[in-house]
Amino acid sequence: MQKAAPYSSTRTRQLVITSMSIALVLITTLLVKIQLPIAPNGGFVHLGTAMLFLIAILFGPRTAMIAGAVGMGLYDILTGFMIWFPGTFIARGLQGLIVGWIAWSGGRNGNNVKFNLLGMILSIPVMLAVYFVHEGIAFSSWTAPVGSIPGNLIQNVVGILVAIPVGIALKKTRFFRQRG
Repeated sequence: MQKAAPYSSTRTRQLVITSMSIALVLITTLLVKIQLPIAPNGGFVHLGTAMLFLIAILFGPRTAMIAGAVGMGLYDILTGFMIWFPGTFIARGLQGLIVGWIAWSGGRNGNNVKFNLLGMILSIPVMLAVYFVHEGIAFSSWTAPVGSIPGNLIQNVVGILVAIPVGIALKKTRFFRQRG
């Protein structure tokens, strides 16, 4: 009988952080939602995007990719928006990956506000493109997705406006000064 490989405290800690990140993205997407009158296909502003951006800044690309894909994907499943799940899983996973990769590249570890902001901004066209293609396929229309673009842009702007100052404040705490 083979012995199972022992889990290091680092692997256990990463598992806990990733699991909590998924839960935080899900909860912030569930709890604070404002329906946008300009987006007929379910567009709304929630704090899940801000949480995804924060996780990318604080914990890097891998954790953010998983938290975005799974956390917001679970939201779609649990709230009856299953049609959105494939697009959300891909779009939000890529968004977390992009923000985290840019924020953490070059040894920055999410400590450079300009690169954090750059990552957020560069992730937006990718998220818009994935949702556009997904919605076009899901609704058999390439005009319907155009109506979702303004809501998605607002969603991301709110996420940036929340994540930047909160990220700056959290990076000053002892926990994150030790990590970065």
